[in-house]
Amino acid sequence: MELSAEGLRTFFERVLPHLDEKQRRVVTGAMAEALGRGGQARVVEASGQSSSTVLKAAKEVRVGVAVSERQRVPGGGDRPAIDKQPGLLEALDELVHPGTRGSPMSALRWTLKSTYELARDLQDRGFRVSAELVRRLLHQLGYSLQAPSKQNEGTSHPDRDGQFAHINRLAGERLARGEPVISVDTKKKELIGPYANGGREWQPAKGPERVNVHDFADRALGEFAKAIPYGVYDVGNDEGWVSVGDSADTAEFAVESIRRWWNALGRTRFPHATRLLITADSGGSNGYRTRAWKWHLARFAAETGLTITVCHYPPGTSKWNKIEHRLFSFISMNWRGRPLTDIRTIVELIAATTTTTGLTVQAAYDPNWYPTGEKITDADYAAIPLAPHDWHGEWNYDIAAV
Repeated sequence: MELSAEGLRTFFERVLPHLDEKQRRVVTGAMAEALGRGGQARVVEASGQSSSTVLKAAKEVRVGVAVSERQRVPGGGDRPAIDKQPGLLEALDELVHPGTRGSPMSALRWTLKSTYELARDLQDRGFRVSAELVRRLLHQLGYSLQAPSKQNEGTSHPDRDGQFAHINRLAGERLARGEPVISVDTKKKELIGPYANGGREWQPAKGPERVNVHDFADRALGEFAKAIPYGVYDVGNDEGWVSVGDSADTAEFAVESIRRWWNALGRTRFPHATRLLITADSGGSNGYRTRAWKWHLARFAAETGLTITVCHYPPGTSKWNKIEHRLFSFISMNWRGRPLTDIRTIVELIAATTTTTGLTVQAAYDPNWYPTGEKITDADYAAIPLAPHDWHGEWNYDIAAV
């Protein structure tokens, strides 16, 4: 039965969109041959392909299409830019090389210039290139776009591993007995207002939320231009608490955050606890050299009746603190791409943080004012019921409940 023009057109409309270039040539060529005299013209009209394409396709079918991975016929497609513009690849490598870090023989090389800047430089030299072409050529040359990698920790303390072992042993013993073990730290301060926040989130097409071009603190907010999240991570229950202040990151604020965690969560989780183990960094508001940190902890111990044990991570090892990768990292992931316009937004985004492994977080705003420069006298410091451990007593100590 002979196909009508309309039937032939319907056939190509339904079949060709599902084929790659090679398959389209086979189908159109075979159809042209099958229709016999005048078949090529009918296929051209019905398929919408050019006469030369159908003619070549029919010839391929007639002589037998060679088995090959190629979709296009040899010589098909545009010539590569580096073939049409001799010296382009060499010129690009010459521009990039002065800004390359590390050995030129390295498997991964990277450039300090953007692809747009490199494209302009090449255009000034007479080459016809775009930023996208430059990007592809850079990969061809062995370059890749990379961020600095935080690898160098500086000089390690000789007892670093020993302190890690001490913390792990003590935490393991306390957790086995069902006693509270928490990791504490201050998260990075965040600007409050319509400022850009790293990352992306789904928005209506062409409707990104508008934020300020520059990250300058709002003068109208004065000293309240930044939010200070202080976190408490309950290691045994995979549970976080974050107090969000806007005053200052002081030792008093740090201990008040722990107090708020205890009153909101800890007291209920550990109704029979008599001891509390705190792991913390060695610097900042909860540093081992900070007198106010120990003094305020002593007041907290007296209020709660808890004997508080503190273990500090050695200097330069703060990234090993559990709270960094068990709590803070997930908070950052949860609010990425969202401007932190006010304290309420920050608190709600923190409290909405969860993970598939069961992490839950509670957060609250701390409106208290915490003055900086608090001085603890020698007499007050001497009155702290402080009992250093035998192993690095400056890093590990107990504060009794008296």
